[in-house]
Amino acid sequence: MKIDFSGQVAVVTGAGGGIGRAVALALSDIGAKVLLVDLAEEAGLETQAQIESTGKQALFVKADVSDPEQVQHYVNAAMQTWGRIDVFMNNAAWQGEIHSLIDYPVDVFDKVMNINVRGVFLGLKYVLPVMLAQGRGAVVNTASLGSFLATRKLGPYTASKHAVMGLTKTAALEVARKGIRVNAVCPGPVDTDMLRDIEASQASGSAEQLRAQRTASIPDGRYAEPAEVANLMVYLASDLSSHITGQGIQINGGSHY
Repeated sequence: MKIDFSGQVAVVTGAGGGIGRAVALALSDIGAKVLLVDLAEEAGLETQAQIESTGKQALFVKADVSDPEQVQHYVNAAMQTWGRIDVFMNNAAWQGEIHSLIDYPVDVFDKVMNINVRGVFLGLKYVLPVMLAQGRGAVVNTASLGSFLATRKLGPYTASKHAVMGLTKTAALEVARKGIRVNAVCPGPVDTDMLRDIEASQASGSAEQLRAQRTASIPDGRYAEPAEVANLMVYLASDLSSHITGQGIQINGGSHY
């Protein structure tokens, strides 16, 4: 069965790069009109330009996903432009800084939680009513292998991704009989700028040496590409996964927690 999102509207947060850009491009390729959300305006507009260069429709909205008024604004923008939201890729996140828990700055902890947990919560809070009114929709939250495992010196990020899974399961239960599914993707290492920043901060030697050590521990010997995660997200948003909800699906090259 071919996946075809023609006539559907998708909202993607964190659409300026990495997994967010990859899934925005993938959705556009299969026919969706895409509302792109990011705080990084230049990066978000670049994603919009890439989609529009193929003759497809996209609109960028600059927004802080931790601010209720700005979240309501991007939801309103999708409704005013296209009148519906069929797919919500609740993806925006930040890894934070690299510190042990006892040394972790409180303000940075709060920022990680605001983006990764409050941002996911607010997205659900304002998008789900639209889907409930429609009687259909699919949400994919971006969680992490860190939703199941801990990483030294990334305590707030780990805690935030555990929380994303809790929100995913709760939301799925609340809307399961309303025509809406809510799932999460849980990637292991993905070759993105975010991961390169983490490696640069964690490496005692070179970041390249650290990467070589980590890829050696992955059964298939490599990090995921953003497009591979995007493919899983598209599947979870499609009717091919019609009986899957409340799940955190790992994509990690065979690693197990």
